[in-house]
Amino acid sequence: MTTVSAERLAKVFVEVADTLVDEFDLIEFLQMLANRVAGLTDDATVGILLADPRRRLHFMAASDETTRFLELFQVRAQDGPCVDAFHSGESVVGTDLAAAAASVRWPRFAPQAATAGFRSVRAFPLRLRQEIIGVMGLFGDTVGDLGGGDVQIVQALADVAAISLLQERTIRRAEVLTEQLQGALNSRIVIEQAKGAIAQTHGIDVDAAFQLIRGYARRTNRRLSDVAYTVVTDLASLPELADPGTP
Repeated sequence: MTTVSAERLAKVFVEVADTLVDEFDLIEFLQMLANRVAGLTDDATVGILLADPRRRLHFMAASDETTRFLELFQVRAQDGPCVDAFHSGESVVGTDLAAAAASVRWPRFAPQAATAGFRSVRAFPLRLRQEIIGVMGLFGDTVGDLGGGDVQIVQALADVAAISLLQERTIRRAEVLTEQLQGALNSRIVIEQAKGAIAQTHGIDVDAAFQLIRGYARRTNRRLSDVAYTVVTDLASLPELADPGTP
């Protein structure tokens, strides 16, 4: 990796961290990350895999088509540096693909990567403490390890990306829960209104009215909130509830 100016590196970190926007696009974010990290190196391309809730890796972004192919190959074969980094939670650095191809390490991946023209590979987990959500692979056309400072920079970018993605997930989950809660509150208001309407129509108390509404919803296999809304807006369309003489 070349020596990167502080200004350039700071710009990349800001871009990686800036996920808290209304129109956050996961794929666009990961593609930006792959391109920016590749842009910090002289010889490497970059690919990114993310894990699903079952901890199965999926291809998400790559700085070029050859790298996309290699990442997909690793996922299918379950063999390669990105797979190792994901499961171990540790970076894989300083790997000579020719040497790996001649050994038992990555017996399927190493020959494939060497055939594609790559001579070295590194992999960095996307992690926050003990939670690992994916991995970023760097594929180089020259042999040689990254310097200690360069390894720290790439891992720091991977860590910041992981934090950003986890924060985004938390926000989205919170928004969903808020929407669900608001929907529940709105439904509760409508149900209370429906109870009052049925109680007045049938001359009964609100508890009995609720049992009528609930019983009707169950018999007709409809949501309680939907029945309540119909009671409030168009009670005549529910003759079984609208007619006081109906048991």
